[in-house]
Amino acid sequence: MRPTRLVLSTLVAWLVCAPLGAQQTTRNPHGKLVEECTVCHSSEGWVPARVSPTFDHSKKGFILAGAHATATCRSCHASLDFHGAARDCASCHRDVHHGELGADCSRCHTPRSFIDRSNMARAHQLTRFPLTGSHLTTDCEACHPPTPQGRLSFVNVPTQCVECHRPQFQAAKSPDHASGGFPQDCSQCHATTLWANARFNHDAAGFSLTGAHRAITCAQCHTGPNASAGTQCQSCHQQDYAGTTSPGHAAAGFPTTCQNCHSTTAWTGLAFNHDLTGYSLTGAHRAASCAQCHVSNNYTTMSTTCVSCHQQDYNGTTNPGHVGAGFPTTCETCHTTTGWTGATFNHTWFRVPHHGVNACSQCHTTSSNYAVFDCTTCHTKSRTDPDHRGVSGYVWNSTNCYACHRR
Repeated sequence: MRPTRLVLSTLVAWLVCAPLGAQQTTRNPHGKLVEECTVCHSSEGWVPARVSPTFDHSKKGFILAGAHATATCRSCHASLDFHGAARDCASCHRDVHHGELGADCSRCHTPRSFIDRSNMARAHQLTRFPLTGSHLTTDCEACHPPTPQGRLSFVNVPTQCVECHRPQFQAAKSPDHASGGFPQDCSQCHATTLWANARFNHDAAGFSLTGAHRAITCAQCHTGPNASAGTQCQSCHQQDYAGTTSPGHAAAGFPTTCQNCHSTTAWTGLAFNHDLTGYSLTGAHRAASCAQCHVSNNYTTMSTTCVSCHQQDYNGTTNPGHVGAGFPTTCETCHTTTGWTGATFNHTWFRVPHHGVNACSQCHTTSSNYAVFDCTTCHTKSRTDPDHRGVSGYVWNSTNCYACHRR
């Protein structure tokens, strides 16, 4: 009876002490997580769980920053066993690069946003194709289209412009790139800022554009089936050369080196440097038209002597009469290029003074009296003392009167 009483006494004591409706022990679903339940749960209710601001996720080996700080726990922790959560990016983020760029997503992406372009652009600057201009804002897939697994989309991508811009190259018609045989190095004319409004450095082609050449279209010179064009003037200006009649270039046998006379400013209004021919134009010659000297369109066998143009002036001059007096045809002895009239003869060249007379005819009384001349021609009737005509004791030379007399 005593053992029975002991058992009953014990049972009654347990029933009295045990609280009514005692809860069963709950198993921790978070595995090896060692944290106070109050960090996430409250006495008001087990769910929903709210992580306390005092919880430091960095102590678990993964800093919550950027978009990670606002993500729900279940976004990364698919299982409530938090201890076993993976820390690499690919465990949560699908690798659209198929492993081409490695597993370190932080090289290009930031926690702020997975599609944040800042790091991507900086990373791209270290590649064989630094991004500039419009390329900085272009969507990645425009140059790196998605490809099936096993095909490269980011590694070993060609850097030549035409690999992306081939449609624009083939569609360009002004000028026609494809039929014109244009090089496919688009960077020679186009910039990354804007595909249109291309600028070609014509200097690099060996033919600098100056004057009116800068304002014309490409097609005005590049008329053939391809983009090449001759660099000689006549390759474009042959019709201008053949059609010019004042003077007639073709008939006169002018050279086709148009730049000798013409400039790129305009075909008309030429300025020919006559000095290069060995005959400089001065005075009135500069105002004369080409045809006044180059009669019969003769530009190759022209004489440079004055009389070749001024024969009529020479023949028609009567004061003094050049032909009758036997004047030499070296017109420049007396005349200048300023004007045919108003000639000035330097009398001292012939050792005969001018005497201050106004007209040649005062001494040269006949048209033929210009070749041989001395003092006695005018002074044979002069009265002298002593008598120069044979006085005894005196010897006079009638040809050098100015040995004693003033001129």
